[in-house]
Amino acid sequence: MAIFDRAALNPGVAPREVFAWAMYDFANSGFTTVVLTAVFNAYFVGVVAGNAPWATLAWTAALALSSLLVIVTVPGIGAYADAHARKKRLLLFSTIGCVLGTAALGLAQPGTVAWALVAIVVANYFFSIGDSLIAAFLPELARPHALGKVSGWGWSFGYFGGMLALGLSLAYVLSAKAAGRPAAEFVPVTMWITAGIYALAAVPVFALLRERAQPQLAVGGSTPQGVASGAGMASDVGSGQPGGVVQALTRLRRSWRDSARFADLRRLLWCGACYQAGIAVVIALAAVYAEQVMQFTQTQTMALIFVVNIASVIGAFSFGYAQDRLGHKRALAVTLLGWIAMVLVAGLGTTLALFWLAAVLAGLCMGSSQSCGRAMVGALTPASRLAEFFGLWTLAGRVAAIVGPLTYGLVTWLTVGNHRLAILVTGLFFVLGLLLLARIDIGRGQAAAQAAAA
Repeated sequence: MAIFDRAALNPGVAPREVFAWAMYDFANSGFTTVVLTAVFNAYFVGVVAGNAPWATLAWTAALALSSLLVIVTVPGIGAYADAHARKKRLLLFSTIGCVLGTAALGLAQPGTVAWALVAIVVANYFFSIGDSLIAAFLPELARPHALGKVSGWGWSFGYFGGMLALGLSLAYVLSAKAAGRPAAEFVPVTMWITAGIYALAAVPVFALLRERAQPQLAVGGSTPQGVASGAGMASDVGSGQPGGVVQALTRLRRSWRDSARFADLRRLLWCGACYQAGIAVVIALAAVYAEQVMQFTQTQTMALIFVVNIASVIGAFSFGYAQDRLGHKRALAVTLLGWIAMVLVAGLGTTLALFWLAAVLAGLCMGSSQSCGRAMVGALTPASRLAEFFGLWTLAGRVAAIVGPLTYGLVTWLTVGNHRLAILVTGLFFVLGLLLLARIDIGRGQAAAQAAAA
């Protein structure tokens, strides 16, 4: 574990714990790479739904529904995790949910539209919950001056997991195609490969990572202001009852109201919602853009995703170190400028060389900007409310996951398939994020978080 610098870790944190924490990024990256970006989205549209006119809309609507469920529930889940010091237990539940949901996608066959849609809603929901909970461990592991570095370790390691899942899936797909098997036979196996890697790679998290948080319950069983009670949370999560939804929304409103005490954190949430909307477009629609505009084949598209992942590894790992030297705000500004450059190259470039350059820029910026944002949230959040406010960060990402791709889709629909204009419009999300970032004062935000913790 020599790769993990002990000087970057809090007292009592063993390097093996950071390795275990980073392994969760390794575990869940295959889901986004194989299920959302490279394989199952096209399989759903072309095979499960039979290229019906409503197929793409049904797919994006299912993803939007899962994001809405996250928006409603994640602040309450985060508050419950903080109040009872149960991030790790809830992370286990969310991991099982995503693994089972991904495996269920393997049962999708031509015509089983309802099954596939329910499975993707379940899998994507639990993926998002787990992503929020694992991020909340970061400030417990890393010293304040090294949040960017340690966050970069996780993000960069995670992309190797995505490439492993994609590589094994691609190898199986190529062999199945050579044997003359149809997609309905080989795509389900890629879902089981992805689910298996997720389950196995997540084991070190639950074996090695410690839950350092202490329950935040006050004397007499009451909870601090803004923290959910265990009984209330139990009735909220998964209840499906109108009262549970109302209570969850009330808790969401309370968490958002309380975040106003931390003005710079609030600004970061708005900033993150903007630039993550642009990132969501790249994740969900890069393959579509490559095929529709650049006339890529499926093999070329998968190679493109490999290139993006390799560049993301480099960006997340190297920029994590640079972030701690440059400062969180300046580092994020650099990545947003990189995203703007990527959009201009992709939208205005007409040669394959320029498009591959745009892909490399996207990879470098993706790993670094997501790692940087996570570290900034950790720096601006009070220690007693990590899971709750990281839940708000996840909420911002879920809103972005709805708004970004929907905007892209509307532009292409209104312009009769002008994908170049759609990607250029996407650049406005990064510009707006950069403008909002300019109003954030990191020193002031950290002082507010420390005062609240004290």
